[in-house]
Amino acid sequence: MSAIKISPSILSADMANLARDLDRISCADYIHVDVMDGHFVPNLSYGTAIVKACKSTTDIPLDVHLMISNPDDTVDWYIDAGADLITVHYEASTHLHRTICHIKDRGCKAGVVLNPATPVSVLEDILDDLDMVLLMSVNPGFGGQKFIPRTLDKLRRLSAMCREHGVNPLIEVDGGIGSGNAEEVAAAGATVLVAGSAVFGASDPAAAVEAIHHAGELGYAKIGA
Repeated sequence: MSAIKISPSILSADMANLARDLDRISCADYIHVDVMDGHFVPNLSYGTAIVKACKSTTDIPLDVHLMISNPDDTVDWYIDAGADLITVHYEASTHLHRTICHIKDRGCKAGVVLNPATPVSVLEDILDDLDMVLLMSVNPGFGGQKFIPRTLDKLRRLSAMCREHGVNPLIEVDGGIGSGNAEEVAAAGATVLVAGSAVFGASDPAAAVEAIHHAGELGYAKIGA
């Protein structure tokens, strides 16, 4: 099993040809589904219909990122639609522990997302319960943004916190990821790399996935070296 996983974001896919685009990235480890409500973030993307469409089209696990206010109100919709892993924002969750426990009780993996300005220290009392931590390396809401370099130090702090707790959640990074920076992002501690435009904007999306994966593996090999 590879240490580094790639989760292409369908936010950058061609929605009119979604099945085709999913087939083109059959080598990916996850499908990243960005759900935006136009309230928590200043953009509106899609909802359960797209999750269901992905589930009926591919066997690749669905990594559903809820960029929404009040996730408790709708999280069951996405579990029922076929999500395999759901991440909710720390900034949007009033009762985070309850939400995480509910997702896991429903048989779905659960994680927490942190915006760029939110410190990893807020996870101190929930980290042991998480299957994934997603660090946003751009401000959420739009694809195609540039990677925020400070995310690398944040990754290192999160990795150290995981070691202190004796836990090993997936550490995902979303925003501005491509083959050019995947190595340093993985070397800082990321194990799941989300890439949208770098994959679906390429002439050969499968080759783009493989290139990002290869760069990430090179970075992972540097940990502890």
